[in-house]
Amino acid sequence: MGPIIIVLVVLVVLVVIALVQTIQVIQQASAAIVERFGRYTRTLNAGLNIVVPFIDRIRNRIDLREQVVPFPPQQVITQDSLVVNIDTVIYYQVTDARAATYEVSNYIQAIEQLTVTTLRNIIGGMDLERTLTSREEINAALRGVLDEATGKWGIRVNRVELKAIEPPTSIQDSMEKQMRADRDKRAAILQAEGVRQSEILQAEGAKASEILRAEGDARAAALRAEGEAQAIRTVFEAIHAGDPDQKLLSYQYVQMLPKIAEGDSNKLWIVPSELGEALKGLGGNIGRFTNPGGPDAGSGGGAGPVFDKPTREQPRIE
Repeated sequence: MGPIIIVLVVLVVLVVIALVQTIQVIQQASAAIVERFGRYTRTLNAGLNIVVPFIDRIRNRIDLREQVVPFPPQQVITQDSLVVNIDTVIYYQVTDARAATYEVSNYIQAIEQLTVTTLRNIIGGMDLERTLTSREEINAALRGVLDEATGKWGIRVNRVELKAIEPPTSIQDSMEKQMRADRDKRAAILQAEGVRQSEILQAEGAKASEILRAEGDARAAALRAEGEAQAIRTVFEAIHAGDPDQKLLSYQYVQMLPKIAEGDSNKLWIVPSELGEALKGLGGNIGRFTNPGGPDAGSGGGAGPVFDKPTREQPRIE
């Protein structure tokens, strides 16, 4: 009884093991390589798969999703003999699980070494300045070489990125000083342009102000001249409209004499020649003004105007 139970237990265990080996579940975006007696048989895709137990063997399970692999910094010499450290990142995807298993022993290491050698070849043909400013060109050239070389390995390189390009410390200091000098130069140029523009605007403003002031003065002078001309025309028209006679004009001449004689320093003054003719007309009227009772006095009989004798010395008439 005991040996039979032991045999049954062994048989059950063997059956369970056989079932486990027979039914293979492959996850989504994965593949498995099946070998029979050490020889490739087929590739298992995602889902439930049946294999022959104890004969077929799962050698390798491969992830078919896109992988990201960062590589450590590599020292690369540029065309102008400067050493730079470059960090790279590779985005790849396995497209053929069989080729990735049998065509190369370790495709990650193979991609890394191929990346280093290709990067040194590309950077070796560029100087430092071009290396720092041509990342897209370097990425495209590196991706083309890697994609061509890894195609037979069943791997597709989707992208290659340069994370960092670090030149030597002395070169970094020189570049920083150069950039600082360029910034200072641009700042000085902008400041000079601002001062120049400000002076131009101030000069234009002063010019416009002077022009407006001159135009205002000219307009004011024209208006004053026009006003004086209008006043003269009004007086002239009033005189002609009043039609003054010789007596009135003579009287006006006499009224102006005290104004001409104003001031202690007026000892000599020039009398216009027309004044003599005007005084002739006044000769007959002076007696009438000073002698109101005379024969030429008016019929009113009233007292005429009396002129006070001036107390100060009268100027001489020459």
